[in-house]
Amino acid sequence: MQIQLKAPAKAPGDRKSPTEVRTKVEEIIEDVRTNGDDAVRRYSALFDKWDRPSYRLSADEIESIVSSLPQQVLDDIAQVQANVRNFAELQLESLREFEVETMPGVFLGQKNLPIRAVGTYIPGGRYPLLASAHMTTLTAKVAGVERVIACTPPIDGQIPAATVAAMHLAGADEIHIVGGVQAIAAMAVGTESIPKMDLIAGPGNAYVAEAKRQLFGEVGIDLFAGPTEVLIVADETATPATIAVDLVSQAEHGPDSPAILITTDEEIGREAIRLVEAILVDLPTRDFAAPAWADHGQVILVDNLDEAYRLADGFASEHVQIFTREPRRALEAMRDYGALFLGEETCVSYGDKVIGTNHTLPTCGAARYTGGLWVGKFIKTVTYQEIRDLSSSAKLGELCGRAARVERFEGHARSGDLRAARYGGADLPWAAGIFDVSTLGNSVRA
Repeated sequence: MQIQLKAPAKAPGDRKSPTEVRTKVEEIIEDVRTNGDDAVRRYSALFDKWDRPSYRLSADEIESIVSSLPQQVLDDIAQVQANVRNFAELQLESLREFEVETMPGVFLGQKNLPIRAVGTYIPGGRYPLLASAHMTTLTAKVAGVERVIACTPPIDGQIPAATVAAMHLAGADEIHIVGGVQAIAAMAVGTESIPKMDLIAGPGNAYVAEAKRQLFGEVGIDLFAGPTEVLIVADETATPATIAVDLVSQAEHGPDSPAILITTDEEIGREAIRLVEAILVDLPTRDFAAPAWADHGQVILVDNLDEAYRLADGFASEHVQIFTREPRRALEAMRDYGALFLGEETCVSYGDKVIGTNHTLPTCGAARYTGGLWVGKFIKTVTYQEIRDLSSSAKLGELCGRAARVERFEGHARSGDLRAARYGGADLPWAAGIFDVSTLGNSVRA
C-alpha cells in the first residue's frame, strides 16, 4: 500500500526539449558548422557578453590565474582530484585485456584503446561546477586520452579562476573560455581554433543538453542529461533532519529537480516535510529549491522496505540514499539507480563534490539501462582475431558457408567456402571458370 504524504504539484514533464530550444540549438549548430570561429564569436558576444582575440588561454594566463587563488582552494582541488583519480585508476585496473585460444590455432582477443580526443564542458553561470572538471577532464586523462580540450563560459564577463585551476590541474591540454551551444558545436564539428573532438562529456543547461542530443552520432557523448534527481529510502531509524537537509541539497540544483522520500514510518515522513519547509524559508538558493520541492517533491509512505525498494527501482533515480537499519541490503534489493549512498554518514553532496566517485550520472529513468560516466567511457574495447591452424580455418569455413546461406548471404558463404577449399580440400563448384583453388597455396603460420 502506498500513501502520498506529499504529492508533486506537477506531473513529470515531457523529456523532449521545448520546440523553441530545439530550433534555436539547431540554428546555432548549423551556423558554427558553416561559419566556424566567426559564429562562435557572435554567440559568445550575444549570450555571454564576452569577446577577446583568442578564447584559448595561454600557458602564461593559466599560470597567472592559478597563482591568484588562495592556497587553501588549490589544496582542496588537489585533494578532491586525488580522490577522483584514485577511484578512476581502480576502475581502469578492472578493465581486462585478454587473448584466448578457443580452438586449435584460433586466437581471439580484446584490447582497450583510449579515445584520441575528448572535449569536456564545465558549466558556469550561476553555479560554476568546477567539480565537473574533475569528473570529465581528469577521468579522461586517467583513461589515457591523448588530447583533452576543456571549455567553460565566463561568469559575469570574468574568467572563472577556480574552474580554470580545476581544468588545468585535471590535465586539460587546452582551455577555452567559451560556453553554451557554441562551445559544444565547436568541439563537435571543429572550427579554425577548436579542433573536432571524438567525444564530448560534461553537464549543462537545457540548450547544452539539446546540443549534445542533436550532435550525438556525429560525435560521441557521455550521457543524455536531465534535471538532477534525489530519492531517499528511510525506515524508522532515520533522522528527519538529515532527510530534510539532503532533499533540499539536491532540490537547489534547479526548479525541475525531483526530491523524493519513500519511508515506512509516517511520523518521520511528516516531520521531514515540516523541516524541508522550514529550511527553505531563508535558504540562499530558495528560488530554485522551493519550486523544485513544491512542483516535484514527493513523500510516499509504504508498508515495508521490500515495497520501498521496488518503488524506488521504479523511479530509477539518479541518486538514491538509503537511511535504514541495514543500508547495505539495498545493494541486493535494488538495481535501477545511478549511484547508491548507503547510510546517513554519506550523502549525495559528497558524491557531487569530493568523495571520488563520478557525479555524471543517468537521469530521467536512464538508470534502467545505463550507469554513469566512468573511465571506461573514454576507452574503446575492441576485438581481434587470428587463425594459425589451417584445419581450424577449414572447419570454420564450412560452418560459415552453411550459416551464411541460411541468412541468404551468398558472398559471406563464399568467403567461408574458399577457406574450406583452400585449407581443407572442400569442393568449390562456384569457382569453376573464375579461378583455380590449387593456385592459391596454403599460408603457413608460426
